Amino acid sequence: MRTDTAARHVACIMDGNGRWAQQRGLPRTLGHKAAESAIDAVIKAALEEEVAWLTLFAFSTENWSRPQEEVSSLMDIGYQFLRNKVHEWHRAGIRFRCLGEPSSRISDGLRQELQYAQQLTQDNDKMTLTVAVNHGGRSEIVRAARNLIEEQVPAEEVTEESFGQHLPKPDMPDVDLVIRTSGEHRLSNFALWRCAYAEFAFPEVLWPDFRAEHFRQALALYAQRQRRFGGVTGSIPQPRSPQPQSPDGLVASLPCLSNVLSLPGGIATRLGGHLLTGLYDTARYAKAQLETRPTARL
Repeated sequence: MRTDTAARHVACIMDGNGRWAQQRGLPRTLGHKAAESAIDAVIKAALEEEVAWLTLFAFSTENWSRPQEEVSSLMDIGYQFLRNKVHEWHRAGIRFRCLGEPSSRISDGLRQELQYAQQLTQDNDKMTLTVAVNHGGRSEIVRAARNLIEEQVPAEEVTEESFGQHLPKPDMPDVDLVIRTSGEHRLSNFALWRCAYAEFAFPEVLWPDFRAEHFRQALALYAQRQRRFGGVTGSIPQPRSPQPQSPDGLVASLPCLSNVLSLPGGIATRLGGHLLTGLYDTARYAKAQLETRPTARL
């Protein structure tokens, strides 16, 4: 069920396929093949969570620099996966769209399947699934600027709103949440304009192992954040329950165990390590203070 704190537009930077394969002694191409199960799981979870817009970053303008064998394999895998899934998505009410620069380097089979999927599902309204193929955030901004110049729009009439209307797919809303797997903390030239105020989640799991529970964890983290959009107070925060007070009147700052255990594994492990280190430091300090304190006379 959607709430006021739910993300409307979620984007996934699907990272870690090659490393997933290398960790298993497999060719990188098999890592891309294994990614299909993650894509399937995320789309189903997004539908269940009533996410209106889901965007998957599949192939960037920079990915052409990869070995030709890997590029060709990506095209074949994308073609077969889309062909196998498009009718299932259509029955589920998903509108499929493609975001990216047209290019003759995209294989004929994939290009035709992308066009077919868009035409077949164009009237669906359950969720909009956008796949970014040959996409670059900078290049789409440059294209928008060129369009404004070609239309001879006076400089003083160019606004953020008019500029956004010249981006590809101008009806696409800004991204609320970006999920990048494999623990990397980069945007990698993805949707730069639309990610201006996006929140980020960086699960350490590699994309082929990403599942619905990881997706829901990211949505839950997003719902806890307060988005200010450059302001001071942002939205009115929800009332908080009274926090326990320490004997000296200071608010206790340690989280309860259930909250720690509910965090993603990597975060919980790091937080636990920091807490344990802090306890050791506090114990050492207390011991030193007791040793240096004068002994009271009876």
